[in-house]
Parts: sequence; structure tokens; C-alpha cells
Amino acid sequence: AEELELGYRTSNVLKNEYVVLEGVIALKKGNKEEIKAKAADYLDIVRSFSELLREENDALEKFETDKVAALYEQKVKLVTAYRSFVAFFIKNQEGLKLLDQEDKLTLREEALKLDELQHENSKLLQTRMKVSQTIMDSIVNLAKNRTKACSTSYGSQGKYSPLDNSKNAIAINRTL
Repeated sequence: AEELELGYRTSNVLKNEYVVLEGVIALKKGNKEEIKAKAADYLDIVRSFSELLREENDALEKFETDKVAALYEQKVKLVTAYRSFVAFFIKNQEGLKLLDQEDKLTLREEALKLDELQHENSKLLQTRMKVSQTIMDSIVNLAKNRTKACSTSYGSQGKYSPLDNSKNAIAINRTL
């Protein structure tokens, strides 16, 4: 490998215009027990993550923001564990072939359930954020209108102007 300077899509073979007549590829045999153990751990994480998303989705539907906030730390830990298992299986795809058909089917079913829950969770979070933004915008607009109605101003020419405070040099809010 060093002599050929093998890299991702590069080698001395191309650079020096060598002709390859024969090649041997050695694959590392996967450990079936290690893969089964990782798959079982992954399945536990997927099921725990799914349960957490069910709880969070229920809390989001009921506008229970305290419960959603309480689940946050646990969600971060589960997402981190989930991502590390996904990365492991991406690197060890050949090892997945060692699993029994029943184990593969179980993993697939649980992954599909999790995917569905994640989509529902995403929609609920987006909806709640839009609702919160709408409420905040309404509060800001009410405050602006209240302030506009209760303020007096002195314009840029130094004259008192109770109605025109769009180009104020100084505004005095009488509600304070």
C-alpha cells in the first residue's frame, strides 16, 4: 500500500501509468457476537429514544413546556448515543450481514418507528415555535401601539408634536 501510495481514488498506478495484471483484496472478517451485542445496544437506544419522543410529542400537543424542558438533557444524551451507534454501523456495514434475518427485520422496524416519531416531533416543534413567535410579535406590536398612543415628542425642529413621532429627536413616554 505504501509503495503504491494508495489514497482515496489516487495511487501511483495512475500517476505512473502502470498496468495492473492481478490484485488481491483482503477483507477483515466481522465478529458476529460483537455485531449482535452492538445491534442489541443500538436497539435499546432506539427504543429509549422512541419512548422519549412519544413523551415529548405528548407534552408538545398539551403545551406542557416544563415537561418538554425537563426531557431536554435526556434527549441530548440519547441523540449522542444514537449518533455514535449509527456511525459504528456505517463504518461496519459488512458486519450487519452477519445478523440473523429476524434481527435485521427488528432493527428495521424499530428504526422506521423512530423515523416516524422524529418527523412528528419536528412538525410539533416547528408549530410550537411559530405559535410562540406569533404571540411575541403580538405583544411587541401591542407595546408599540400603546407606547405610540401615550408618548409625546419633540421633533427635529425642537417643536412639540403629540401626533407625529415618526421622526423624533426625543420621545417622552408618559406611561413611565
